[in-house]
Amino acid sequence: MPTSRTSSPGSPRRPSTCGSASQTATKTSAGRSSRAILADRYPDVAAAAAQALLAPTVTRRLIEEFASQPRRDRPRPDQLASLTARELEVAKLIARGLSNGEIAETLVLAEQTVKTHVGRILAKLDLRDRAQVVVTAYESGLVTPGEGVD
Repeated sequence: MPTSRTSSPGSPRRPSTCGSASQTATKTSAGRSSRAILADRYPDVAAAAAQALLAPTVTRRLIEEFASQPRRDRPRPDQLASLTARELEVAKLIARGLSNGEIAETLVLAEQTVKTHVGRILAKLDLRDRAQVVVTAYESGLVTPGEGVD
């Protein structure tokens, strides 16, 4: 026997399970909206439904547009001047996300030589790890978002 989707008089209406929390806003007999009841029972769902989000395609286009804008106002930091030409090449490739092995293959070097260059870059720029090399490379303009590996 099929069940009825209607509620009996005087009982609160139960929200449909096929709608989202933001789509459900029926009034209960106690005068509270079902959205408020859902917010009490499922705060994470209610918070997500209440936030304004951009579609992933819009976010991606916004970031690409922002990243494509030239940043000529940033002078090259003096600390990068202390790096050799080869260390600058290695720093660029680190910023592009290459591993030591990939950098060695790209520059036709031994992996141990790349590790030595990485160590010297960290020491000369007073950085803790490769992540800081990436940040420094982008902030200094050594690498521009959207450029491919040379």
